[in-house]
Amino acid sequence: MTKVVVIGGGTGSHTLLSGLKKYPFDLTSIVTVADSGGSTGRLRDEFGSLPVGDFRMALTALAPTDEEAEILRKLFLYRFDKGEEGLKGHNFGNLFLVALGNILGSYEKAIQYTSKILRVTGKVLPITSQPVNLVAEYEDGTTLYGEANIDEPPKDHNGKQRIKKLWVEPDSVITADASYEILNADYVILGPGDLYTSLLANVVVSGTAVAIRKSRGIFIYVSNLMTKYVQTYGFSVRDHINELEKYIDRTPDYVLLDDSEFPKDVLKRYEAEDAYVVKDDLGKKEDFEIARASVLAKEEFVKNSGDLIKRSLLRHDPDKLAWEVVKIIKEHDLSVSI
Repeated sequence: MTKVVVIGGGTGSHTLLSGLKKYPFDLTSIVTVADSGGSTGRLRDEFGSLPVGDFRMALTALAPTDEEAEILRKLFLYRFDKGEEGLKGHNFGNLFLVALGNILGSYEKAIQYTSKILRVTGKVLPITSQPVNLVAEYEDGTTLYGEANIDEPPKDHNGKQRIKKLWVEPDSVITADASYEILNADYVILGPGDLYTSLLANVVVSGTAVAIRKSRGIFIYVSNLMTKYVQTYGFSVRDHINELEKYIDRTPDYVLLDDSEFPKDVLKRYEAEDAYVVKDDLGKKEDFEIARASVLAKEEFVKNSGDLIKRSLLRHDPDKLAWEVVKIIKEHDLSVSI
């Protein structure tokens, strides 16, 4: 069976995995442990847990869609919208994973047990076994500490400047399981997701870049739809790829781009926050293959009233995105029967 590894954070990986699970692949989701915002951040601060939110997203993405499983999936995604100083903003799934991790004495075991409860297709693994904090140094020498601060910085921070260096504290090493899956994958997919806080947050964990470089698998990068103030202001597709090469020292074999026409009213709302469509500045011939397709979701994302984090309005369509990945896989393996 074709082994596909998806490396990322919460929303982007959830989208891709939701589509890929419908195909006969051996799927592994490798998830960052740098998340420090929202419900996850509160639980991390109070219990010292691994950041569980992105694991919850991967687990629910890989859960089956029959009626019984769908109820459990919705339960794990349920976010409380009442209780100002208590439950408001928390996800049931986050609370469940933290409680189970405390009972079992291991959050990795909690992920494994939850996988059984949800009848997950594939595996969900943390990139490293301890929670880490992401640190970004900018061109002017200023430093932002923590994923939540990089996502939503202090008002006096100039988010138009670029990140010069990214690392995690404390120093951490990729788990043996995650390294094995990357090294032995047929396809390693990075993205979609915020370049620094979702994708490179995994790569800067010691051993991850080495595993991707040495992997026998075809390396696919799924480009973001929009730039993000404080992280990728003014970035083109090539800028994203250059940053990947800087930290991984390997060029993607494929770059998957969206070529949809975006709703103008939504773009205006993005522009109000200094976010813009990622410019496709790639030529007809590059050192990698380019797959352009319309993979934009038709429906604009509407978040729960209890969700206190800024969310992307425009997202990839799970089925369209997965199909483009499947087409790449079929190009290289004619034995794959879809």
